[in-house]
Amino acid sequence: MKQTTRLAPSPTGALHLGNARTFLVNWALARRNGWRIVLRIEDLDGPRNKPGAIERTIDTLRWLGIDWDEGPAVQSHDLEPYRAAMRGLAGRALAYPSESTRSEVEAAASAPQEGVHETVFPSSLRPALAPRDFDRQDTNWRFVVGLGPVVFDDHFAGPQRQEPSRTIGDFVIWTKRGQPSYQLAVVVDDHRQGVTQIVRGDDLLDSAGRQLLLYRALGLGPEPAYTHLPLVRGSDGKRLAKRHGDTRLETYRALGVQPDRVIGLIGAWCGMRPEPMSAAAFMARLDLSTIPREAVVFTVENDAWLRRRSD
Repeated sequence: MKQTTRLAPSPTGALHLGNARTFLVNWALARRNGWRIVLRIEDLDGPRNKPGAIERTIDTLRWLGIDWDEGPAVQSHDLEPYRAAMRGLAGRALAYPSESTRSEVEAAASAPQEGVHETVFPSSLRPALAPRDFDRQDTNWRFVVGLGPVVFDDHFAGPQRQEPSRTIGDFVIWTKRGQPSYQLAVVVDDHRQGVTQIVRGDDLLDSAGRQLLLYRALGLGPEPAYTHLPLVRGSDGKRLAKRHGDTRLETYRALGVQPDRVIGLIGAWCGMRPEPMSAAAFMARLDLSTIPREAVVFTVENDAWLRRRSD
């Protein structure tokens, strides 16, 4: 089987420097190792999607020198594969409709655990499990999370042991908007697009355990290999966002910044000498072992270096 990865931007906004780092590392690993690349537009978060964002994202990726072999595939264009997965899970008593309100969940949940930002759904609120028809698509459906750990090796973060039953409980896999949740959609898409290598930010590391549970419940395989990279953060330690200034690639591009300077900064964040370089040069120099284990911090000096016209 040919190894395959995916670039999966969401049209909820313009690409910023943090997105660019992850996509560039993903692309470089793929091209150097002969992986097939699928471009997938994850647009199921409808209310947050921005008009024209898909076209701008594709243009920005090409500006950086990133290419792909297939796509773009747009999630919202065909919901039937997700419905088919839901029919299978519901029919085997692995999913159930859930009308519980947020206040009910919070009232029944145990005390918050350090590092957990989502409310744990307690098993006491789970109804009696039985095979069901997936005939109510306008309500939330939850996945039945069994006891026990999910163990896997991450190519960057190392050995992982996650216990979704303790950290999140039965999680939502279908929403009352009549669409799959992120967790279900990516599993279904990764399988049907043949994805075997997933490279993304470590803010999604906790999602890997949930997604592997869905792979197994749906009888899908082979399970993908994961590489979770530290995020790019602002000086306050929070993930890069509007609060840290305008770090959108299209903004720097409008100022006349060339892609080789953006790639050079990303190269410096990956342990390379800080100098302008092409995407091809970045690919040749990339070594996962030299990428710092801690989060990258975007500084005012980084911004000034990007804006400098020449060294």
